[in-house]
This record gives sequence, C-alpha cells and structure tokens, in this order.
Amino acid sequence: MLNVDEFPRDTWQLSEYESLVAMGTHSLNAIPGAIYLCDRDGWLVRFNSEAVNLWGRTPALGENGDRFCGSYRLYTTSGTPLAVDECPMALTLNAGLCARNQEVLIERPDGSRFVALMSIRTLRDGHGEIQGAINCFQDVSTHHAIAEELRRKSSDLEDFFENSAVGLHIVSGEGIILRANKSELSLLGYSANEYIGRHITEFHVDEPVIGDILNKLGSGDCLQSYPARLRAKDGTIKHVAITSNGRFEDGRFFNTRCFTIDVTRVHDAETERQESDDRLAATYEAATIGIAEAGEDGRLLRVNDALCTMLGRSREQLLTMTFLDYTHPDSVEQDAALYARQVSGELGNYVLRKRAVKLDGQPLYLDIYSSSVRAPDGTFRYGVRVIQDVTLTREMENRVRESERHMRNLLEALPAAVYTTDAEGRITFYNRAAIELSGQTPQLGDQWCVTWKLFNTDGTRLPHDKCPMALALKENRAVRGVEAIAERPDGTRVPFAPYPTPLHDADGNLIGAINMLVDITERKQAEDRQKNLIDELNHRVKNTLATVQSLAAQTARNALDAKDGYTRFEGRLLALSRAHDLLTKRHWGLTPLGVLAHEVLMPVLGDEPGRIMITGDPIDVDTRVALSLTMTLNELAINALKYGAMSIETGTLSVNWIVQPQSSGALLTLDWREQGGPTVFTPEREGLGSRLMKRCIERDLGGSFELNFARDGVHCRFSFIVAENKT
Repeated sequence: MLNVDEFPRDTWQLSEYESLVAMGTHSLNAIPGAIYLCDRDGWLVRFNSEAVNLWGRTPALGENGDRFCGSYRLYTTSGTPLAVDECPMALTLNAGLCARNQEVLIERPDGSRFVALMSIRTLRDGHGEIQGAINCFQDVSTHHAIAEELRRKSSDLEDFFENSAVGLHIVSGEGIILRANKSELSLLGYSANEYIGRHITEFHVDEPVIGDILNKLGSGDCLQSYPARLRAKDGTIKHVAITSNGRFEDGRFFNTRCFTIDVTRVHDAETERQESDDRLAATYEAATIGIAEAGEDGRLLRVNDALCTMLGRSREQLLTMTFLDYTHPDSVEQDAALYARQVSGELGNYVLRKRAVKLDGQPLYLDIYSSSVRAPDGTFRYGVRVIQDVTLTREMENRVRESERHMRNLLEALPAAVYTTDAEGRITFYNRAAIELSGQTPQLGDQWCVTWKLFNTDGTRLPHDKCPMALALKENRAVRGVEAIAERPDGTRVPFAPYPTPLHDADGNLIGAINMLVDITERKQAEDRQKNLIDELNHRVKNTLATVQSLAAQTARNALDAKDGYTRFEGRLLALSRAHDLLTKRHWGLTPLGVLAHEVLMPVLGDEPGRIMITGDPIDVDTRVALSLTMTLNELAINALKYGAMSIETGTLSVNWIVQPQSSGALLTLDWREQGGPTVFTPEREGLGSRLMKRCIERDLGGSFELNFARDGVHCRFSFIVAENKT
C-alpha cells in the first residue's frame, strides 16, 4: 500500500505541493501505484499512468477540467451514486484533514467497476495554508470480494449450525456443553442458559451409555447413529440417535461435535408395531371367524382354527388346497375372477358372498372379505381372506324378505295412506294411497311425512319436524286424537287424522315408525254442514224474532189505528215468510239479481219509495251465489232495521251493483250504503252476523268483503267472480 508521507520534501526552496507539481511525467509514472494531485479548489493538476489505467480514461487538467477525481463515475460500496463534490478528495480538501483507507466504487467508461482503496493527504505551504491534496489509490476489488466471500461463508456456517433441522452441540473434552443450536434446545425444552455450561451426563438417562460415548470419542472412534436416551426439561424421555466424532489438538482430546436426531416416534412406532404383531398373532388364532392367507394361485398358506371348524377340514388338509377347492361350482368363476383382479392390482380388495361345500357335502354360505398385502415395490405378496359363515343368516334373510313382501302387499292393498320411516324419520316405504292423498310421489329418504305441506286445523303452518310422526319418533310413543291438514302441490287441501306408531326391535330399541293417514274430508264437511245448519238455525230464529219485534214496534208506531197496524204488520210478516221461502227456492235454477234483492229486502225493510233504492246491471246468479247473497243481504237489512238507517224515519238506503267482464267470468261488485240514520259506532267485537257474511262472501264465493262502520252510515262493499249469465 502506498504511503504519501514517504514523498521527499524540499523545505528550503519549494513546498510539497509545488515539488509535486514540478515533477515530470516520467517521475510520477515511476511511482508504483495510482496517484493524482489536486489544487486548493480541487482541479486535477497531475496524475500518473497507473491512475489513467485504473480510471479507464485520461482526465482534463486545470480549471474547467476534471475536479476532485479523474474517474468516469463514483458510487459508494453499496452501489449508491456519489457526486464528485462528495467524494473523499472533496471532503478531505474541505475539512483540511487526511483520509486513509477509504473505499469507493469507481466505474469506467466501458461500464466495468472496481473497488478503490484511497489514502489522501492535504498539502500545505510553509505557513500552513492548504495548497492542494494528493490521492494514492489502488484496486482492491479482489481483496474486497475475498473478504465478502469469507464473511458470507462464515454467516452460512453460523446459520447452518443455529438453524439446522437436527440437534447440534459441542462438548469439551471434560464433558461440558460448550454450544447448542436451536433444534437441540427445542428437542429437550431447555433455554441456552439452562443447557450450555452443564455436564453432558446431567441429561443422559443411562449413565453407562454416556460413559461409553465419551470413551469411544476420546479414543478417536466415530459414532454413527448411536442409540441413547435423553431427559427433557418436562421429564419426558427422548430416544435419540447420536452421530459424533472427536477433535484433537496436539494429540489431546479437545472436544466433540455431535448431531442429535430425535427418533422417539420411530421407537414408539416400532414398540407399537411389535405389540400389534403380538396381538395380531393372538387374535388370529383366537378369532371366532375364519382367517386365511393365500398365494397368487389361491393356495392356502395359513389358516386358523375357526376356518378349519367352519369347513369341516383339518389344517393339514386345507394347506394342500386352494380356496376354490371347497367353493361350490356355482361360485368358483366369480371368486376366481375377483381374486385375479386383486392379484394384478386392479382391485385393492373385494367382498363376496358365495356358496361353499363342507367335506361331508353339506352346503354353506360364506361372506368373504379379501384384501391384499403387497411388498414396498407394489408386487403382490399374499391375500388375507376373512371368512364368516352366514348360512343361518341367509335363511333368516329369506324369511324376512318373504315376510316383508307379504307385509308390503297388505299395506299396498289398504285404502288408507300408509308409510314407514327409520328411527331418524327418513321415509322407507309408502303405498299408493299415500301418493293419492299427498298429490305427489314422495322420495325415499325424505323426512317425517309424505305430504308436501302441513297445517294445523286452525290454519297455521305445521313444520314437518313438529308433525305427529316426528313427535312419535322423538318421544317414542304413539300419537292419537290429533288432526292436521295436508296441502298438495296443486294447492288443494285434505284434512286427515294421523296414527303414528313407533316400531321396536326384539330388544326394545326404536328402529322406526309406521303412520296411517286417514282422509277425513267427508267427515269434516259433514261436521261443517251440521255446525253451519245449527248456527244458521239459531241465528235465523233469533233474527226472525228480532225482526218480528222490530216490525211490530215500527208498525204500531206509524199505524193510524189498530186495524191499520194489524194490516201492515201482517203484510210484513208474510213478506218475511216469502224471504225464508226464497232460501230453499234458490235450488231451482238461475235467478235475476234484481228480483233476488227485492224479494230479500222488501219483506224486511218494507216497500217505502224514496227511502230504498235498488239498482244494478242485469245478471242472473246461480243457486250457490243466490243462497250466499240472500243470507248476506238479509243480515245487512236486519242490521239496518234494528240499528241503522232504516231504524228511524229519516234514514235512506241505496243498493247498487256493477258487472265487469273478466277472463274467468264476470266480477260482480255490490255497494250497500246507509245514510240519514243514527250516528254509527264501531262495535267492540265482531258479531255472528258479520262472521256469517264474511264466510258467505270470502269462503263460499272466494271474494272480498269490506264492512265500514262510518259515523254517517254503514257502508258495505263486496265483490266476487260469477259465471257471466246476463238476463
């Protein structure tokens, strides 16, 4: 390395700077190293050929030439661009100090780069003023690369030691642990402070083992996967394999370097395997089912006692046979084909029920469970065949199937819907009647019920998982005395009575349930008709009496004399009688709505011109519509007479209807409007009359019904679709 302090000085005549400037080019080129000189402002004034070679260019001298450095570009050693006014020469001149062994990265015009080591000294005159500076530099790229490579390798070695997947530790010749990596510490659960510095014998379970290890290593032997047991911090025992050798200095045992591999799982697995082999051997002979091993050709290699007893042959006899030799001819081809596919690897295993023959000729039915044992390379070694005698089972199955067939025939013949489920409520069987009742074909595996939708008798939705069948299964009891409504996909509804009953096996365990759904549509219709007739009869009697009373009161109030009152009262009674006759006469055919309205209203309200107005489009209504309208108009008339506009002389009533053609018939809309009567108050609860009218219009006629208790008079509007039969 160049040392600028060794340049000669002529203190008598010229300063250092002036002497160097005065030196000829040949003198500078003689210096064995790159060197250049800058004046006080940093302009290059001298350089030698070695500097030019390193720069890869010849810089310009003097003012407006190159300043501070003759290189093409400068960078820090990390690769960051370095401005020339921030290079070591510039910083040295500005600070007036010396700079030694500074490294920068110099780039040549051809793009190549090298690391330069610079030593810079400022040059002063006799008065101590800075005149310039000299820079001696050299290419240290090779040394720099070597140092970096050494640093990297050292880092890699350190990383290898610390982060190796296996445990590593170094033990001194005296047995003291000098160093351990993360895997070693993690294996035993110790921290570095708890492990390093202690004697290795503290962690070995078997004292003779660690003594043997240290003796072998101290004698120069190498250990390869030496088995040992170490005690972890939590008290558990770790089975390890140690690979180690000793390091000697001047013939003296210095330390050991040990690799520790945790083989605890391997040791445990091997222990379990041995125990499993022992259990398997005991199970093989003690098993109550037949077990055999067969070669590629089917020849029996090993059999247990149960198989000998099952086939009525001795072990010696069976070991001279193939498993096809005791197979019934009807089953030979199938068993042989499946076993051939298993041997070839096409099948890993198979299950087969086949017929076999005992030595005495007695037939057997056997369930075969055949699997393969293969070598690590996949080649077939032998087949394991587990064999169970199912002769009695097959006979029972035949009886059960016959019984089930008979039962299904009986259930199919029943006129009521019947279905069965398993213990979880999944449907396992349904008959034709169940399809007819539900309006759909149920799917086996559906839960709880064969119906599409379910409703309670009050019309609320009944979830399938809360239906009577679900209740019977969940509570393990028969459910009786309940009713429900099934809705078909087409929207029709069927009331029915279910009879779910749990089914049990011989031990009393719940195995499923059977349910019979009885269609009670006719019964419900009969009950509804009977209830409606009774309600109607009671209500009609009450209304008739009230009407008669009201007619008598109004007639008497407005009569001129007793004879006049009697005559008018008798006429209204006869009109009321005709209105009741109308309820039965509607069965005779179509009736004009105008005629119907007059025949219903006039006997109740009386024919008083100016107080009652009845108008509407001409239309004929059938018996069903006429009956509902008669009941509805009669209720409205009685209410008007008792409490509404017709209860006083100033009240008026208008009844008007319109008919609008529709695609499905005609929409009939009727308006009932009372005016001039007493102030109307909305009743606190809905009476029988209101319910009866709603039922007539909404349920019987499928229409809409609105009843408004306006203070100035009752207003009722209802509409429904009728067959368009205009008069």
